[in-house]
Amino acid sequence: MTAQKGVDGKEVAKHNSRENGVWIVVHGKVYDVTDFLDEHPGGAEIILRYAGMDATEEYEPIHPPDAIIDNLDPSKHLGPLIPSTLPPPPVSASAPPPTSVSIPQKTNEPLAGGEEEYAKPPLEEILSLHDFEAVARRTMGKRGWNYYSSGADDEITMRENHNAYHRVWFRPRILRNVGTVDYSSTILGHKTSMPVYITATALGKLGHPEGEVTLTRAAGKHNVIQMIPTLASCSFDEMVDAAIPNQVQFLQLYVNADRSRTKKIIKHAAERGVKALFITVDAPQLGRREKDMRTKFVGNASSQQTQGGDNFKRDQGAARAISSFIDPSLNWNDLAELKEAAGEMKVILKGVQCWEDAVMAAEYGCDGVVLSNHGGRQLDFAPSPLTILPQVVSILKQRGYMTPSRPFEVFIDGGVRRATDVLKAIALGATAVGIGRPMIYAMSTFGEEGVSRAFEILKDEFEMNMRLIGAPTLADVVPNMVDISSLNAASGGITMYEENYERMLPVGVKARL
Repeated sequence: MTAQKGVDGKEVAKHNSRENGVWIVVHGKVYDVTDFLDEHPGGAEIILRYAGMDATEEYEPIHPPDAIIDNLDPSKHLGPLIPSTLPPPPVSASAPPPTSVSIPQKTNEPLAGGEEEYAKPPLEEILSLHDFEAVARRTMGKRGWNYYSSGADDEITMRENHNAYHRVWFRPRILRNVGTVDYSSTILGHKTSMPVYITATALGKLGHPEGEVTLTRAAGKHNVIQMIPTLASCSFDEMVDAAIPNQVQFLQLYVNADRSRTKKIIKHAAERGVKALFITVDAPQLGRREKDMRTKFVGNASSQQTQGGDNFKRDQGAARAISSFIDPSLNWNDLAELKEAAGEMKVILKGVQCWEDAVMAAEYGCDGVVLSNHGGRQLDFAPSPLTILPQVVSILKQRGYMTPSRPFEVFIDGGVRRATDVLKAIALGATAVGIGRPMIYAMSTFGEEGVSRAFEILKDEFEMNMRLIGAPTLADVVPNMVDISSLNAASGGITMYEENYERMLPVGVKARL
């Protein structure tokens, strides 16, 4: 193949409008995107803003690296940019329009105007998962923070997910040999260092330039399972390629109205060795996340939408921008088709919120459920997963499930910030617990080292607390080790979680640091 001739930057700069044609530079290569303007899922405006210029800085955080190559005809790939030939952009072009918020790069923008300068603490001073959240709140860009931290409506359910753990008390046992403590576990037949997995959270590059592969690498080092999100900033293959040999990964799936695309995703996941398919079933429509909706979303959102060419609303926040393709007609009758497509992969329903649906999932041949309300981001006043866990486990066992002959696993997610939270869920019958936001905050604030630090904190907490409750192994963490008599009582007072929760303030009032 003949090497492409270099393109002079001065020529690129001339192609800066619809009339003159639109060329952009991404990763040192020049592309003619004139004919793609009106097909771009994020709209033509964002491309035109970078017409005749280098668009890499805007492109990189919210697109998989091959998105532009996959979506443009090869004839529109004009060749490499000749170094140092591109004129500097006009001053006005480098600033985003007043209605948008630019994605944080190496130096993150402040959350809101006027806060005092914040000095990020060194990683060794981070002592809990709460600390990552506190630092993220002060250092992340507004668009990423609003997307990650927002909940539905009044965010009651989001806070209750965590507060429910405060109403379960331990009943420690004494004089047990806890000289050696083993908190390793098995999830869907796969060994893992602890009963925790990284649950799927979209748009990783809103928090860190490398995105979700940062989570992949840290998970591999600590033998923790990562659930790959459908709506990741990185491509699926990037995350699989970043895994170490024999690293276990699951896939979270939003079912597309175009079922052929869904089947293609499932088939590819199976071919790449993904072990389980977690089908999200609590999102026929994305919830109203008002904090997120206050931030206009600019540009493409996710790998899947980039590849699929979906259109979406950019003026209602990131969540609604990335959800246009989700099929609201998904129902129980569709499970057989999805299970057939999954082949040898285990199939789990993610987003079950009552015991009746957990039983139906078992009856329809699923391998388990995740009790989840989408991190409090869908239906406000949906129950905390922990509050329904005892009833779900009890009724499943009454129906003959969760036994060696009829295996069925129950997971929960939402609100987990301590190993003690995980141990309470294990005692009440959960196989493992998904952790989402804390891992994203660890990644956003300290990168891969931050995620590793989060795992180390959890391991230290597991060892200490299993000794203190008298449980040398997870098999010893049983229902009579916890008191749930107050589980459905009213919530208590302020916690560090409450301190991290950001409330709406009157105009002119600064957030308290």
